[in-house]
Amino acid sequence: MLKNMLKNRFSNYIFFIGLSFFVIFISLCIGSVNVPFGEVMDILKYNLFQVGEVNKGLNGIIWQIRAPRVLAAFLVGGGLAISGATIQSLFQNPMADPGILGISSGASLGAIISIALGLSSIFLIATPLFAIGFAFLAGILVYNLGTHKGKSTILGLILSGIALSTFMGAINSLILSNLGDGHAREYIFWAMGSLSGRHWEHIYFTGAPIIILSFLLVRYYKELNILLLGEEQSYSLGIDVVKFRKKILVITSSIVALSVCISGNIGFVGLVVPHILRRIWGSDNKIILSRSFFLGGIFLVLADLLSRTVVAPKELSVGIITSLLGAPYFMYLLTKYKKEEI
Repeated sequence: MLKNMLKNRFSNYIFFIGLSFFVIFISLCIGSVNVPFGEVMDILKYNLFQVGEVNKGLNGIIWQIRAPRVLAAFLVGGGLAISGATIQSLFQNPMADPGILGISSGASLGAIISIALGLSSIFLIATPLFAIGFAFLAGILVYNLGTHKGKSTILGLILSGIALSTFMGAINSLILSNLGDGHAREYIFWAMGSLSGRHWEHIYFTGAPIIILSFLLVRYYKELNILLLGEEQSYSLGIDVVKFRKKILVITSSIVALSVCISGNIGFVGLVVPHILRRIWGSDNKIILSRSFFLGGIFLVLADLLSRTVVAPKELSVGIITSLLGAPYFMYLLTKYKKEEI
C-alpha cells in the first residue's frame, strides 16, 4: 500500500518531507540531555516566530547546539546520497560512490591545505573553494584513470579511487607532520568526519548551494536515464556523453566539497542509500534522485543521533557510525557482484 501511494509524485514529496521533519524533530529532543517534545516545540516557536517564553538553558541546547548540527547532518547526508546516486548512473556502476572514487578525499585535501596555509582563518570562502577545486580535480583524475576508450569499469574506478585516496592520504600525513597542535586538531576533524560544533554559519553558507545543486541534478534525470542504455544509444539520442559527464561531475564534486566543508570526510552514505533505493524502486532516476536526498539526510541524522547517544555523555565520530554500517554492506555488494561474474 505504501509503495503504491509513493508512486504519486505529490504524495511522494509530502511523505518524505513529513518523514524528514519527524526525524529531525526527534533528533532535537534526544541527546545527552533529553528535552520533552512540548518544550522543543516552544523553543522552535520562540526562535522562529518570537512567540512565548522559554528556559534559556534549554534554548541554548536546542537552538544553538542541536538545531544547526541536525540540519547540517540532513544537508550533508542528502548531498552525499544524491551525489552517489548520480555518479552510479553516470558511470553505469552500482558500486560507484563519492568516497570510493576519491572525490571526498580530494575535497578533504583541499580543505586541509587551506587550513595549513592559514587561509581558512583569513578568508571565509577559502576552505570551500579549495575543497571544490580539489574535489573536481580528484573526480577528473579517477574518471580518466578508470576509463578506457570511453567506457568505465567497476574495477577500474574502484582501483583508481583507492590509488588516488592513498596518495592523498600520504600528502595529508605529510602536512600533518608539520602542523601545530591547533591545526592538527582541525585535521583530525576532516579525517574522521564529525558534526560536533556545527553552527548556524555553516548552514547559512552551504545550505542554499547544496539544495540548489541537488535540484539541478534532479533536473537531469532524463539524460541520466538515457545514459543507462549505453553510450551508443545516448549519442544517437543527441547526448554528448563526454561533455555531459564533465558537467555532472562538476556539480557532484561541488556538492561533495560543500558537504565535506561542514562535516569532514564521511563515507558510504553515497553508496548505501542509493543502492537500497534502487533495489526497492528500480533504476528510474526521476524517482531515485529526489528520494536519495531525503533518505540520505534522514540516514545521516539518525547516524549522528547514534554518535552522540550510544556512549553519552561522550560521543563518537559520525564517520565511525557510517563506516560501521556501510562497510559490511559494501562487502556484501562486492560478494554479490563476484558471484554474478562467475
